[in-house]
Amino acid sequence: MHNGVMQAWLESSYLAGANATYVEDLYEAYLADPNSVSNEWQTVFNELPAQEDGVTDQPHSQVRDYFRRLAKDSSRYSTPVSDPDTDAKQVKVLQLINAYRFRGHQNANLDPLGLWNRKKVAELEPEFHNLTDADLEASFNVGSYAIGQETMKLKDLVAALKKTYCGSVGAEYMHITSTREKRWIQSRLEPVVGEPQFSKEDKVRFLDSLTAAEGLEKYLGAKFPGAKRFSLEGGDALVPMTKELIRHFGEIGGQEVVIGMAHRGRLNILVNVLGKRPQDLFDSFAGKYDTESSGDVKYHMGFSSEFDTPGGSVHLALAFNPSH
Repeated sequence: MHNGVMQAWLESSYLAGANATYVEDLYEAYLADPNSVSNEWQTVFNELPAQEDGVTDQPHSQVRDYFRRLAKDSSRYSTPVSDPDTDAKQVKVLQLINAYRFRGHQNANLDPLGLWNRKKVAELEPEFHNLTDADLEASFNVGSYAIGQETMKLKDLVAALKKTYCGSVGAEYMHITSTREKRWIQSRLEPVVGEPQFSKEDKVRFLDSLTAAEGLEKYLGAKFPGAKRFSLEGGDALVPMTKELIRHFGEIGGQEVVIGMAHRGRLNILVNVLGKRPQDLFDSFAGKYDTESSGDVKYHMGFSSEFDTPGGSVHLALAFNPSH
């Protein structure tokens, strides 16, 4: 028994822990070239169980070297140290964006003749938020600003905000309580940076509508001076805006629009949106009434018609608006 145990120990003594490095070196040499080790070691290594997927074993030294290099490159896993000053400026930049969203319309360029002397809104200036000229070249995260990029140089951000919120169109919407609705407006307003991409066909259509709206008001003012008509002058954009809303509604399959509105601009909407014959309107101003009419004043009357859109005809109805 004793001799058998001793014999087994002698036959396996090369597997002792002290020889692990030596055996591993032999095994790696065997993997590179089986003939580089003695026949006895070839026999030992050949009897090692093969991997089930048939993949050839790889030298462990390569694996160890990889992890050594990985450990030395600690920067890949180090957590960047936050700079309090930079963090504070980042917060100020986000506050600047919100300032434009809340109050940018108060500095909108709505007076091309320069007749209105108004004070600038201090909150729209970077200095108000303790952002200096030196910060203009620095890049900051723009948060929810829908410009299509995560970071911008401060000077580029300020320029974009001014074009978006202080151009010829003022946008006042931050009073809306629904965040989803505000994000919807921002997603359409901010990416175009104050320059909507309208086609020539779109622009001609808008011009035609504005010209028709202005022409009707000027004609009524000249032909029937002093007559009560609740002019749309100054708000002529209501006509092309209403027509575009209806046109897009028809494109998505809408079939009927019911309009309820007060006196101001009602006559213009009747003629230039719903298509009421101008002559019928002029006759009412001239005192020519249909004997079958209700007798109510002209700016209380309702009307209905069909409006052609790219998606088909949309039925329009302007509800009556009696004062009494």
